[in-house]
Amino acid sequence: MSENREIYDITIIGGGPVGLFAAFYAGLRGMKVKIIESLSELGGQPAVLYPEKIIYDVAGFPAIPAGELVERLIEQLKRFEDRTTICLKEEVLSFEKTDNLFTIQTNRAQHLSKCIIIACGNGAFAPRPLGVDGEEDYADNNLFYNVHNLDQFVGQRVVICGGGDSAVDWANALDKIADSVTLIHRRDAFRAHEHSVELLKESGVQILTPYVPLSLGGENGKVTSLTVQKVKSDETVELPLDSLIVSFGFSTSNKNLKNWNIDYKRSSINVSPLFETSQEGVYAIGDAAKYEGKVDLIATGFGEAPTAINQAIKYIYPDRDNRAVHSTSLIQDETVKD
Repeated sequence: MSENREIYDITIIGGGPVGLFAAFYAGLRGMKVKIIESLSELGGQPAVLYPEKIIYDVAGFPAIPAGELVERLIEQLKRFEDRTTICLKEEVLSFEKTDNLFTIQTNRAQHLSKCIIIACGNGAFAPRPLGVDGEEDYADNNLFYNVHNLDQFVGQRVVICGGGDSAVDWANALDKIADSVTLIHRRDAFRAHEHSVELLKESGVQILTPYVPLSLGGENGKVTSLTVQKVKSDETVELPLDSLIVSFGFSTSNKNLKNWNIDYKRSSINVSPLFETSQEGVYAIGDAAKYEGKVDLIATGFGEAPTAINQAIKYIYPDRDNRAVHSTSLIQDETVKD
């Protein structure tokens, strides 16, 4: 497990839309920022679960797909990429404060920060795994838990595991562009929409039910085959493949909240009107924060971020002039400095 001794002004736990905007605003205020995200990509649930879903309640956008909103937030943050560090596939296990400095322990490393802003929504968000030995060796190479670009599978032998809407929809879509598509499900009946299942049965997709994953074969960091076993039988089938898609859904968990030494209830963190938690120097925003009258919208989280960041700056640098000014002035100042 690595240890990073570099000290950051603000560490943001969670790289979803609210965390991304908080990081941008912190950069706007001249802070050195780190984002710690449990997934292998930024954007949280909007990017992973429903990138095509249209969002109507973000100011300035009559309608915008969730995936595009995330892309714009990431592009916005690039203005301050020289002072922003992003750590993916890290789950925050605990943090403790010593001499006004937080040591943040994740599943992979230790991080140091002067304060913390929690923007992790309803908790660490992770795909449900295939559940076979060696799976982690191939993740993000040619083993995928979510699909953003169908074109990457053109001409490939694709195997998909799952029986819900996403698995069936991907199978139907890939049938038109992949060399072959095989769909594995542990039950004979699919959970997907009836019309999608009808299209699946009329397609060229090979359907194997009821089968469960048994083992993976691979070389050079890539999966080359999946062996499946028929339920309640010794029968096995080895499937050569170029790409494997695991569509077992995602899970959220705030199981580590108990180790964070802050006041919380269920999966939400109690905060003051200034988004302070019960521990000095730790703030919470977005769906992670709970207070009277809270409205759980992305737009609400966007509004909470600047207040929390400004309070964090006052906490870190109590003796300096911390008056917040309009972004126009801040951007002009950045241009002059550059």
